[in-house]
Amino acid sequence: MERIIKQPDLIFGSDFHLRDTIPICRTDDSVSAQTKKLNFISALQERYGCPFVHAGDVWDTWKPTPFMITYAIKYLPKVFWTIIGNHDAPQHNLSLIPKSGLQVLAESGRIKILDTCHFGQIPTEPSLIIKGRRILIWHKMVWQKTKPYPTCVDPPASTILKQYKECHLILTGDNHKTFVEEYKGRLLVNPGSMMRMDADQADHKPSVFLWYAEDNSVQQVFLPIEEGVVSRSHLEKKEERDSRIDAFISKLNDKYEVSLSFENNLEAFFKTNDISKEVKQIIYTNLE
Repeated sequence: MERIIKQPDLIFGSDFHLRDTIPICRTDDSVSAQTKKLNFISALQERYGCPFVHAGDVWDTWKPTPFMITYAIKYLPKVFWTIIGNHDAPQHNLSLIPKSGLQVLAESGRIKILDTCHFGQIPTEPSLIIKGRRILIWHKMVWQKTKPYPTCVDPPASTILKQYKECHLILTGDNHKTFVEEYKGRLLVNPGSMMRMDADQADHKPSVFLWYAEDNSVQQVFLPIEEGVVSRSHLEKKEERDSRIDAFISKLNDKYEVSLSFENNLEAFFKTNDISKEVKQIIYTNLE
């Protein structure tokens, strides 16, 4: 852990997406990697004794297993405040939160769910006021420089900062990329996801941020990761499979005229391709 000189007032992050299943892109034991990061964050929080503030999506699914609920009780930072992300809510419905795993943690006193501003809501007031600094915490898709996907209609960080100018600090979640936007001494921080869960996150450097109320500044702290554990092989296999399917369809179109009868089409395919009797028999047996 790097040496920090100043005393932070808050530590924050987002999109933990806690899960006991392994993403298809991971080649390691991602649950162990998840635990290592949580231990690092907990040590950081205990070192400074300030709350850890989370911008939503504690869970990858709103209905975690009993194992994962016990896991969260054990490994989450001791003072943990969060808002509700879309993955935390059953059917993305805030009214169903009482049925969720997040509510179990809140009822046990293990975490605190802040009053605002959860996913799908529009801010009407700050989420927190710390040493006179107004802080908005919002599970909202916000981006910087490049849209997260072509059809995205959510605003860039610069627009959000100008729109909510009464807030000194805006902490956002949902976008798994990390960035900080500054405008006239005010900050928008999007910490990004704690874990690398998709192949396009191979270069992602998970982190949390220390926040200092005195000058409204932040310091990024990178979380421990292993290199080379995020793979694209499953995507390459899918591309190869899709290519084979496209070639097969093209071959069918080139070799014979398609009829309305599946059996006739199958026979025509057998005639134009070198299919063994054994394979034909297996196909016919399964068709029956």
